[in-house]
Amino acid sequence: MGTIHHSAASLRIFGDNLQPAEISRILRCEPTQAGVKGDIVRYSSGRERTITCGSWQLSAERAEPEDLNGQIKWLMAQITEDLGAWQALVSTYDVDMFCGAFMRSGNDGLSISAECMLALGARGIALDLDIYVPVDEDDD
Repeated sequence: MGTIHHSAASLRIFGDNLQPAEISRILRCEPTQAGVKGDIVRYSSGRERTITCGSWQLSAERAEPEDLNGQIKWLMAQITEDLGAWQALVSTYDVDMFCGAFMRSGNDGLSISAECMLALGARGIALDLDIYVPVDEDDD
C-alpha cells in the first residue's frame, strides 16, 4: 500500500446562531476562519457572498506526506479538554473533524490511531473523511 501524498485537517463547528467569539471563549482558542450567518464576504475580485451558516474553524498546516494523526493531535492540543464544554457544543452545533487525504496513486492508504479516535469520540466530534483520487489528465 502506498503513502497518501498529503493531508489536510480542520476542526469545524457550524450553526445558524453560532457566534465565533463565544466558541473561541469556550474552546480557549482563536479560529483560523470564522463567520456569522448573514455577514457579507467581499473578495479582492469584487465578488461578494452572504454567509448562510455561522462557522468556526481551526485548521492544521498541510502535511506532506500525509500525517492526519499528527494534525489531529495538534488540533486537539490547541483547544480545551473540558468534556462538559464539548457536550454543550455538540448538543448545540454541528461539529466535525474534517480530514482530506490526497492520493498519489490508486491504492494509497492511511489509518487513524486509536488515540485520535478516542480523543474525538470522547468529545462527540464526528470524523469526516474526504479522499481525493489522482486525476489522469487523459480521463474525461
